[in-house]
Amino acid sequence: MTPDYGIDAPGVIRNFVLGAGALLALAIVLPPTPASMARWTASIFLLEGGAMLAYALFGKFRHRDRLLAMHAWRGDERVLDVGTGRGLLMIGAAKRLATGKATGIDIWNAEDLTGNAAAATLVNARLEGVEARTELKTEDARTMSFADATFDVVVSNLALHNIGDVEGRAQACREIARVLRPGGRALISDFRHTAAYAEEFRAAGLKAEARGPYLLDTFPPLRIVTVEKIAA
Repeated sequence: MTPDYGIDAPGVIRNFVLGAGALLALAIVLPPTPASMARWTASIFLLEGGAMLAYALFGKFRHRDRLLAMHAWRGDERVLDVGTGRGLLMIGAAKRLATGKATGIDIWNAEDLTGNAAAATLVNARLEGVEARTELKTEDARTMSFADATFDVVVSNLALHNIGDVEGRAQACREIARVLRPGGRALISDFRHTAAYAEEFRAAGLKAEARGPYLLDTFPPLRIVTVEKIAA
């Protein structure tokens, strides 16, 4: 049995495919000019859906490695993965730990990832051999239960944009800043709102900069906000 990290945004991919099919069917009965436009739009839908699927099957593993390589691992870190899903970043971080521990939090929204459930994440952790170095909690990124300065490293990928309002995303950034230890690092990856994330971290007194977009292996193209909490 091999680990399964799911398909990201399955509903969006499905809608691209269904939309392309409907347009191609419509093109059969349309006059030549609108039929050509319908076929062109259908091809764009298929390309975007295909690019999203390629990211889900291949690109996200390269992006995980890219993101985790932005921290110089000692092996004793306490790590938090915000919006862990099926554990891609949490498990990747746990593999870099010797005495540390990686914690993943999520609210397990099925629209964000196929099979998005804590049980599936635990299976992946066991299959990857890091079950003893990981733990899961059902928590909202805006209202974490952890004490201040709990984690050396906080990571997140394609999670914060799912919070639907500006203040909610800002609160999630403030919570990440709060639970990060002085001298710690956060690595936040997303395809939109990254400039706002960086601004919110700076307002909380942390250093932050956005890198990317990474065009070759992510779709939509992702950026990574690197955050450092200055030690007192």
